[in-house]
Amino acid sequence: QVQLVESGGGLVQAGGSLRLSCAASGSIDSITNMGWYGQAPGKQRELVAAITSGGSTNYADTVQGRFTISRDNAKNTVYLQMNSLKPADTAVYYCHASIRFVINVEGAYRTREVWGKGTLVTVSS
Repeated sequence: QVQLVESGGGLVQAGGSLRLSCAASGSIDSITNMGWYGQAPGKQRELVAAITSGGSTNYADTVQGRFTISRDNAKNTVYLQMNSLKPADTAVYYCHASIRFVINVEGAYRTREVWGKGTLVTVSS
């Protein structure tokens, strides 16, 4: 079993900062993409930021320039540095990872999509 455990959420005033962490554990050959998704009250879950194993990143337009995603491959951990927070950023933030499992000596593999349980970020005005 592979698990993702998020931490770092909490209450913060507008303009403040938080750093979210997500650590993957369990049976892992490699992790390709990792990302953060936010789900605001009454809204659908949406991509906030994603990062590949090589370090390429993608951000939602609403957070670009304020949030930074990074990862520590040795620790199987992804981070989201959230600066200049706004009340609109209030959401449950879910960690996501694409876990690769090699199944034969030729290098064939399967991919499992794994989600964390989420961590709540509340930004007050």
